Amino acid sequence: MTRLLYAALIALFIIALDQASKAWILYDLMNSPTIIKILPFLDFILAWNKGIGFGFLKAHSYWQTFGLIALASGISIGLSIWIWRTTDKLLLIGLSMIIGGAIGNIIDRLRFDGAVVDFIYVHVYILGYHFPAFNVADSAITVGVCLLILESYVRKKQ
Repeated sequence: MTRLLYAALIALFIIALDQASKAWILYDLMNSPTIIKILPFLDFILAWNKGIGFGFLKAHSYWQTFGLIALASGISIGLSIWIWRTTDKLLLIGLSMIIGGAIGNIIDRLRFDGAVVDFIYVHVYILGYHFPAFNVADSAITVGVCLLILESYVRKKQ
């Protein structure tokens, strides 16, 4: 039961950090939307994303938004079942981070007419295509997936 509490605390921490950072951006820092240079390769901007990663699967209607929320909710439930069954700590952390990030973005979709607040913009260009803005939830999902890949690699080595 302790591991389930640990997983819940990780997910709740990610959700709280994500929502707090978005509130800071929306209601304080970007009260007049602008571009804030942080480093030569990093800006804070205000972007609204109605799709998933890289703007893929953009929702143009209520039903498409509902579909994205249902997809993220279903994945979160599936990952929660996986957490329930695992005893691996690295796997538990990775899955919890993905769930926290997914729920953070679900909250945005429910609050902001199907859109997610993105604000971290890293100047990365690959073949003329720029890397899109993202947020704390997206970062948590990415790190969580990397931990799953790492855990899979470590398990194969044993």
